[in-house]
Amino acid sequence: MSKLNSEVKRFLQENSIWIFSTCSDKPNSAPVFFKKIDEQDNLVLFDVFMKKGLDNLAKNNHVAITVFNMQTLQGYQIKGTATYTIDEVLVKEGNSYSGKMNLVTKGVIIVKVDEVFIQTPGPDAGKLL
Repeated sequence: MSKLNSEVKRFLQENSIWIFSTCSDKPNSAPVFFKKIDEQDNLVLFDVFMKKGLDNLAKNNHVAITVFNMQTLQGYQIKGTATYTIDEVLVKEGNSYSGKMNLVTKGVIIVKVDEVFIQTPGPDAGKLL
């Protein structure tokens, strides 16, 4: 069963920037503009400028993605297990997004969602969905 309910999926699709966090010797967080949710409800991040994140990922594949909307104050933190691939079909798809800004997708991070936490201020903040 998917850890992403329909509300979380809609929220992720409507918000243009996701913050991708990794950690090994030092933590790293970076905005991700080129991404999607695949048919298995994995989060797919297209690698354009992910040097520090990839260095961390090589040592520790546990990651977090945080998405927050400043107007509604709604937010979620998603924790999962990531794998990196240079699958030609996925890289080509990434380039269909990044190429619009004259950027090149080098690879793809696929995050299998393990947990989703509420980040919206209030009594449910920090709770596991």
